[in-house]
Amino acid sequence: MSSSIVYLLSLASFSKHLSELTLVQKSNKYLIVLLNYNRRNILTKERLANLNVLTDYLSIQAPPSGFGLGSIGQNPNQAYGLALCRGDVSTPDCKTCVVEAGSEIRKRCPYDKGAIIWYDNCLFKYANMEFFGHVDNQNKFYMWNLNNVSEPQLFNAKTKELLSDLATQAYANPKMYAAGEMELYGSNKLYGLTQCAGTFPALSLPSCCDGKGGGRVVGGSCNFRYEIYPFVNA
Repeated sequence: MSSSIVYLLSLASFSKHLSELTLVQKSNKYLIVLLNYNRRNILTKERLANLNVLTDYLSIQAPPSGFGLGSIGQNPNQAYGLALCRGDVSTPDCKTCVVEAGSEIRKRCPYDKGAIIWYDNCLFKYANMEFFGHVDNQNKFYMWNLNNVSEPQLFNAKTKELLSDLATQAYANPKMYAAGEMELYGSNKLYGLTQCAGTFPALSLPSCCDGKGGGRVVGGSCNFRYEIYPFVNA
């Protein structure tokens, strides 16, 4: 990765029930895993079986639309899951990502009742309680470009404008995704992406991204990104 696009990682407000974070490199794409630290809530064999079925189900449901929700089993062993692929990812790449994420999360979190795993192309999340339709504001992290822009106030205003417009477009899109660009100053352009599995929260730039030439907010149900170079697949 070149120095011009080096990113810093910052943890936001992680849930007290999901607190262990691991960052590793895999297939030249960053991978974040959020684990449940409460080891006393050991999964039963029945719930482990439900999680395996759920993973297989989401790997089939998510690729055509880029998004999948599901629940398997009955309380107290019911498993709820979400698979969300980035909107510009092809169906084959979406399936590959969801299958790999589902396999990896079971390896890394074999006894946890809830976990989230993020790749560049997708996220996979499961829990022992229903979370459908709720924006996950507790589990998220920030990444930002180390480079500062020359006109931060104008740049921040343009960034907020672009991301807000894209959020409106994404809400009306079946994939819950939108990407676009905006003229900045001179010949420069700003590129953005928004995606959310449900209702979009109010978008605001975290202080860490203030005046930075790129940034990401990645959460358990929503994410957005902006850059001063194209990053979305055509």
